[in-house]
Amino acid sequence: HLLGDFFTSVSRFLLICTLAVASRAEVAEEEDVLVLKKSNLEEALKAHPNILVEFYAPWCGHCKALGPEFAKAAGTLKAEGSAVRLGKVDATEETELAQEYGVRGYPTIKFFKGGEKESPKEYSAGRQADDIVNWLKKRTGPAVDTLAEVTEAESLIADNEVAVIGFFKDANSADAKAYEKAAETTDDIPFAITSDDAIFSKYEVSKDSVILFKKFDEGRNTFDGELTKENLLAFVKSNQLPLVIEFTEQTAPKIFGGEIKSHILMFLPKTAPDFQDKMDQFKKAAEGFKGQILFIFIDSDVDDNQRILEFFGLKKEECPAIRLITLEDEMTKYRPESETITAEAIIGFCKLFIEGKLKPHLMSQDIPEDWDNTPVKILVGKNFEEIAFHPSKNVFIEFYAPWCGHCKQLTPIWEKLGEKYKDSADIIVAKMDSTANEIESVKVHSFPTLKFFPAGDERIVIDYNGERTLEGFTKFLESGGKEGGAPAGDDDDDLDAEEVAIYERNWRCPGLKQEQLPH
Repeated sequence: HLLGDFFTSVSRFLLICTLAVASRAEVAEEEDVLVLKKSNLEEALKAHPNILVEFYAPWCGHCKALGPEFAKAAGTLKAEGSAVRLGKVDATEETELAQEYGVRGYPTIKFFKGGEKESPKEYSAGRQADDIVNWLKKRTGPAVDTLAEVTEAESLIADNEVAVIGFFKDANSADAKAYEKAAETTDDIPFAITSDDAIFSKYEVSKDSVILFKKFDEGRNTFDGELTKENLLAFVKSNQLPLVIEFTEQTAPKIFGGEIKSHILMFLPKTAPDFQDKMDQFKKAAEGFKGQILFIFIDSDVDDNQRILEFFGLKKEECPAIRLITLEDEMTKYRPESETITAEAIIGFCKLFIEGKLKPHLMSQDIPEDWDNTPVKILVGKNFEEIAFHPSKNVFIEFYAPWCGHCKQLTPIWEKLGEKYKDSADIIVAKMDSTANEIESVKVHSFPTLKFFPAGDERIVIDYNGERTLEGFTKFLESGGKEGGAPAGDDDDDLDAEEVAIYERNWRCPGLKQEQLPH
């Protein structure tokens, strides 16, 4: 009996082990990337507490472009023996999981740390393997690596687009401590420290210094000034990006995720015969605005960039062209008076911007000849003020986007409303394409936006917040804008998130169809 009990216990133990192994085997891998689902995420986090997870859609071009880099990063970490893993979730199949983590566009990348499922951190660095590996090492390892040999320094510089080395004879000095504090707040660039004489000699450093090494422009920058955390961060920010950065899938996160919120863009086809000359002029102008304005080149021939051209009111045939945009406070665009692309002209334009002497560039279509021939009047930037703020008219306007699903659903109701009031002496129902027309006095933060401009000289604006039905609109108009209305005010967000999304759309696919996205 004892022998039988022993074998029974062993069998049970083996069965439990087999089940445990089978359970873990459910977390499959593809090219060193864990294939995650709602059913195995918890198990995966028990086995691998730190996982960077990409939520993707199989049809998303941005996800396809990221795939090889994501797999390369996963392989690099695995080969190094790192405990950090990379995983992916097909958000079109695992819809509950995607919803749980607020996935609204593809790819969305989140970092699960310490085996915790709640509140993963949004990944904010670049989309190349080096960027991913560096970001993860910063999140899970020491902020600063210690270099003891020349070969270690050489490898660090060779393996990274940008790397920072602190040369300090005393690693415990006040300056070295300030350096470490700066490193702790920088996720996407590796920081190292050395006291080794041979490394000092190799890089011709004779005294304590901080040097940023990079594979572009000058090749290296040496910090100059009082060594504080804030000054070091400003130094890194000014020098970590090329003087001119091309807008691509890989660089977009650095462009939008960086601290420089003023961007000057040059739209130019790479195939242009004078491409290099224009690029040289643009780069020369950029030298004087490091850390203040980000200089971005956009290939106007690339199909994926056409939405950005549209956002700035440009057509392919109008390129080359220069535009400037600031993402601080309200998003504002600027256009130079001259389309000449020379370093002198660009420098002058940027100086006027920094001095606050530029007027915003507001896009407007031409006034259609038949703008008032239909029940719903067509407004553009050029006739908006005259109609909307007419002292004897009550004007109800829909601000829409041609691609917005909610706007398309509203169209038949809005047309019925226009028909209802087409013979009114004092009520005008109108619409304006806000992707092609901009108004300084009215900020549109989502589509459709409905605003009422009551008659009078006070220039009052009332937001419509009621039901989007013919009955709701009628009650609102008959009550003089009281039933279903509220005084127009600023949104909680300083930035126009809808417009930023359009500007950024080249590096993230909408997670849902336009009509399903909140407006």
